[in-house]
Amino acid sequence: MHFRFKKMLPHLSVLVIFVVAALAYFHPVLQGKAIFQSDIVQYTGMAKQQNDFREQTGEETYWTNSAFGGMPTYQLGAKYPHNYIKKLDLSLRFLPRPADYLFLYFLGMYILFLVLKLDYKLAFVGALAFGFSTYLIIILGVGHNAKAHAIAYMPLVLSGVILTFRAKYLEGFLLTTVAMALELVANHFQMTYYLLLLVICIGIAYLIDAIRKKMLPHYLKAVGLMALGVLLAVGMNATNIMATKEYADTSTRGKSELTINPDGTPKAVDDGLGYDYITEYSYGILETFNLFIPNFMGGGSNDSFPDDSRAVQEVMKMGATPQEARQFVNEQIPLYWGDQPIVAAPAYLGAVILFLAILGLFLIRGRMKWWIVSGIVLSLVLSWGKNFSVITDLFIEYVPLYNKFRAVSSIQVILELLFPLLAMLGLYQFFNDFHQKKVRKKALMYSAGILGGLGVLFILLKSQLFSFSSPYDGQIIEQMGIPFMDAVRDDRMHVMTMDAIRSVVFVLLAGGVLWFVLDKKLKESYALGIIALLLLIDLVGVDKRYVNEDNFVTARLMDNPFPESPADTEILKDDGYFRVYDASRYAFSSGQASFYHNALGGYHAAKPGRIQDLDDFYLADGDPGVLNMLNVKYIIVPDKEGRPLVQENPFAHGPAWFVENVLPAENANEEILLLDSLDTRTTAIIHTEFIDKIPTRSIARDSMAVIDLVSHQPNKLVYQTETQTDQLAVFSEVYYPKGWNAYIDGTPVDHFRANYVLRALVVPSGVHQIEFRFEPKVVETGSKIALGSSAFFLMIMLGGLFLYFRKVNRTVDS
Repeated sequence: MHFRFKKMLPHLSVLVIFVVAALAYFHPVLQGKAIFQSDIVQYTGMAKQQNDFREQTGEETYWTNSAFGGMPTYQLGAKYPHNYIKKLDLSLRFLPRPADYLFLYFLGMYILFLVLKLDYKLAFVGALAFGFSTYLIIILGVGHNAKAHAIAYMPLVLSGVILTFRAKYLEGFLLTTVAMALELVANHFQMTYYLLLLVICIGIAYLIDAIRKKMLPHYLKAVGLMALGVLLAVGMNATNIMATKEYADTSTRGKSELTINPDGTPKAVDDGLGYDYITEYSYGILETFNLFIPNFMGGGSNDSFPDDSRAVQEVMKMGATPQEARQFVNEQIPLYWGDQPIVAAPAYLGAVILFLAILGLFLIRGRMKWWIVSGIVLSLVLSWGKNFSVITDLFIEYVPLYNKFRAVSSIQVILELLFPLLAMLGLYQFFNDFHQKKVRKKALMYSAGILGGLGVLFILLKSQLFSFSSPYDGQIIEQMGIPFMDAVRDDRMHVMTMDAIRSVVFVLLAGGVLWFVLDKKLKESYALGIIALLLLIDLVGVDKRYVNEDNFVTARLMDNPFPESPADTEILKDDGYFRVYDASRYAFSSGQASFYHNALGGYHAAKPGRIQDLDDFYLADGDPGVLNMLNVKYIIVPDKEGRPLVQENPFAHGPAWFVENVLPAENANEEILLLDSLDTRTTAIIHTEFIDKIPTRSIARDSMAVIDLVSHQPNKLVYQTETQTDQLAVFSEVYYPKGWNAYIDGTPVDHFRANYVLRALVVPSGVHQIEFRFEPKVVETGSKIALGSSAFFLMIMLGGLFLYFRKVNRTVDS
């Protein structure tokens, strides 16, 4: 026992250091502060209603009325029964956010290095390099928590894969299953998809090796075990996966039934996102040098100009004060000169890591080198998107599911994982005499020469090699003139030069340390410590430019990120049931109204598809008819000073109403076009697939008919009706048949779609109670699968561990 503890002590010490490092970087969390994450601010607005409902009732609603007129909460933090793998995930994320994700970065990468049989010291340094990669820190700063979550478990999945391929079948199977289940818990399928592409690269490398060594049976056994592990991991996450798939098919990520655009032109019909949307955030080919020089293209979109900015001086010549000039330049002029619409920060890998990775290319041999290199090349080329359309078009057209994801530049997360891997493996080869001294010296000189020489080339010939011009400079020239634009380009050139010098210095320092190791003037342990220090100074120095203590606010502000405006206060005085449309901003990219009200707008990457169609065709043009049928009683508009002002809509139809006429529509195009100038108070548009549910297209008017909403919750609506004859009721609720069930006096009845997005129901004569209940079968079915998968895996794990320890004990006894 003492021996085992002594063996584990270094690893326990490393874990403690990881905790300290995560808390040190995000130290304001120790003061009770929270990081201000723009995406999480919007999420907070979107999820407030369901969170309040859970807190008040102890139940899960799975539906919210606070966003887009109503949508499932599957992608808004819904909690599912029998989600035991989520409990494991929460136990691993015991630190305050976002330090918990940084700790997961470290932990997962450390385990991967250990699986690759690196010394714990090298594994420790490599884990720090991965965790402090600028891109991984930046996504925490802006609130891409699900993305960070998924990235953090990638190394753990690779650890299981590699163990299994190395014939460590039990350990590999168990780790692959648990790691993949945790990966899926993160609920960022785009990152998981990119991980799959990397695993395919690994699989191909091992397949080629197995064929060469005539070990195909072993390879097939390993693949079979991993397939079983992934199947169990999917099963343990069945509820979330199934629910997400169900909703995604009806969202903007699914196939639209429309074949026309709002202007009447034909619409490209496919089962994924549009090409322009997918490739909008394409990494520039030239921008690749950001991996080596952080300010190569000016840094991020909101980076400030240097203290001695020539652009600021030019504005001062125009009569502005120094403060006014600097404010204007920093807020109105982009220092960034790349092609992407918005960049939070450069995807800087670190000059030290790049140098060591190039060293690794010269020293590492075999299949590991080639799957790492192939993964790097694939992720880099795909991140270029439309800038390298030959490959991008091929993947969008022929690779399954690739066209379901946007922001292709984010595949660079694979680079962020593989370069530290290559760097530490290279350093391991360098330290452990796998090659003769002259081979290592040659590799060291080549590595320093290539990377350092590239930096020197950029410093000396920058004005001849690069234009320092952005796609938007023409507009700036029109407004400010050519001399000002020249000054802006000089500033861009200046910041690139300073960071190029910085990177070259780090390369030379790291190269010098390794040179002293070769000459036996420095011990390897000391050299590794110096390398670690250089690496941290390099990476953290850039990280702190973008995510630092200034990003933290009081926890109360993050709990309530939208201060209640006078407009909100006025609307909240009305305790009726209605919707709010926030026209003071683009309603479909803000969660503010959702924080306080049942909003028609919202903020989400996968909006309800048909609601988005209504926005494209009508809401964007301010069409009042659509607002009326969606029961929008209040519209928030900006006043002359831009402050929110409330306008009451007296024509809102209310929660439900009876109509007299039916207009049949043959297809989705007709459904949405017929809404134009339609009197939705008296007429309903019904698709022909539902027309047989209506006794007649002309309903006898009953002037005494009454339909009232008597109670409402996000997942249950109750109406009271009284009519003399059968009537057709239209409800101002989003039609979502995969969960919403209708009942009349407790008996299930059919309901159907009306007016492209709403619900309709034939109401029999007399006095009745109508209920709509959200009862998604997908949650019930998925939960049973999750329970069964978890139980099955537990049995396999206990059985496997029993056999393993019995074997160990027999070995000890013998």
